[in-house]
Amino acid sequence: MRLADHVAEKLLALVQTRGLQPGQRLPAERQLASELGVSRPSLREAIQKLVSQGVLISRRGDGTYVRSAQPGASWLQQAFDPLASLLHADPEYRYDVLEARHALESSTAWHAALRATPADQDKIRRCFDVMVQHQQSGNAELSARADAQFHLAIAEAAHNVVLLRVMHSLFELVLSTVVQNRRTMFALDSPDALRTLTAQHEALMQAICEGQAQRARDVIGQHLEYVRTTVRRLDEDDARRARSSRLPVDARLPLPLL
Repeated sequence: MRLADHVAEKLLALVQTRGLQPGQRLPAERQLASELGVSRPSLREAIQKLVSQGVLISRRGDGTYVRSAQPGASWLQQAFDPLASLLHADPEYRYDVLEARHALESSTAWHAALRATPADQDKIRRCFDVMVQHQQSGNAELSARADAQFHLAIAEAAHNVVLLRVMHSLFELVLSTVVQNRRTMFALDSPDALRTLTAQHEALMQAICEGQAQRARDVIGQHLEYVRTTVRRLDEDDARRARSSRLPVDARLPLPLL
């Protein structure tokens, strides 16, 4: 990776970590260079790269501003927006999202295990700890968001700007399906579901932090397959109960013994 590309990635991560919104100004060049640990010429080249990608806008004599939270956000987000309405209308589409995540996150987990820096690993651990904390407090919505953030941190650690773009654009879509899946699993299944998911996330985190690429790929595959089969089973059980409840009362009575 060229130095300018590496610095651009670090600068983009800083923008996203601080939650800087379109229209907000970045810190001064001297401060940014110091925070990122790079030279000012390298920083300027990275800024120009992100300007050309539509992420930043540079105003002479006024500084650098955020134009978009991530590169390519406009066209990717427009592509994913219709899927959100489909998911709202028909929850069955969440299985398509799980299939897409399997294809995408097998790659992000693999590359994260090979490329994650100590700072990346720390962020993944922090996301895991936050997720467990919200699970223990019983806050389903916050634990779902922390769950999605955990997977997003892994995508960032893969250091592949294309994968990162897609994952960021998928984020709200993934979050909505995580909320649905967790609600289904925790409302209808045994407490073992929570323990199993936590163990799977921990195994994934350990594989990445230990640099075990194949192990990380295997664990994410097992995790998403577990979610798919468990949610599918619970959906089918729920549908079966709903069908039974619609039967006429007489049809639900046991037949007399002869």
